[in-house]
Amino acid sequence: MAARDPPPPTSYAPPDVPPGVALFLTIPYAFFLPELAFGCWVWILVAATHVANPLLQGWVMYVSLTSFLITLMFLLSYLFGFYKKFESWRVLDSLYHGTTGILYMSAAVLQAHATIVSESSDLKNYFINTTASFFAFITTLLYILHAFSIYYH
Repeated sequence: MAARDPPPPTSYAPPDVPPGVALFLTIPYAFFLPELAFGCWVWILVAATHVANPLLQGWVMYVSLTSFLITLMFLLSYLFGFYKKFESWRVLDSLYHGTTGILYMSAAVLQAHATIVSESSDLKNYFINTTASFFAFITTLLYILHAFSIYYH
């Protein structure tokens, strides 16, 4: 008599994703809140300045706001357990954060250029643009660290 095959798995969740609030205490998932906080500061600060070149800072706003919303959806999917239904969730998470890191790098460089351009016009806008550039580079680093830590975890 042949042995019965085990039933197919009902959950493809990675075994090391902690439930609930413990999610924020483990790497790579601990990067979610800083990504959201610093990314939120980027688009708030860019929106608070006088936009000298709409094409440059429009891209910064697009990248920061879109990344904020998609990262929030990823965070909620981890908190509510939606990731358990898909086999390739880790690959999707790593690809998203890697791509967003590259896009954020382009936005941070454009924001730094907008900062240099605004240096001669108004000192208040210059300081706001400088802070937005700083937060954009920090957010870029966070997204890249998140992508590598998911990939190597």
